[in-house]
Amino acid sequence: MDAIVLLREDHKTVEKLFKRFEKTGDEDTAERRRIADEVIEELTVHAWIEEHHAVVWMLSELKTMDASHERFKAKMSVLMEQVRHHVEEEQDWLPDVRRAMGRNRLQEFGAQLEGAKGRTPRDPLKVPSAASK
Repeated sequence: MDAIVLLREDHKTVEKLFKRFEKTGDEDTAERRRIADEVIEELTVHAWIEEHHAVVWMLSELKTMDASHERFKAKMSVLMEQVRHHVEEEQDWLPDVRRAMGRNRLQEFGAQLEGAKGRTPRDPLKVPSAASK
């Protein structure tokens, strides 16, 4: 899988989780927690390979926050907005990256990213930049 396809697959996975979260009701705090935990794990890995330290810091806050806390849904909403904005920005420049790098280099880079994902912490609190918050 080339690097761009890998990153886009990550984006699709997270967007599906965001949509599930948005469908939860205020009484569904256990489901919100489960979905948020999946988002946290997926985005921790993604942020690690793309080096998005601000996202990891936000994930570490969500990781320790109770899903019934009055600010939990708001924090998730801010996270979703930031990630969606990031995905939109990437849509603008990823085609240029594809043209510049070419298929073989993107596949090599994709293999490196997949390898990195296997060694990545799944808990944002284990990422050095988040642990020092």
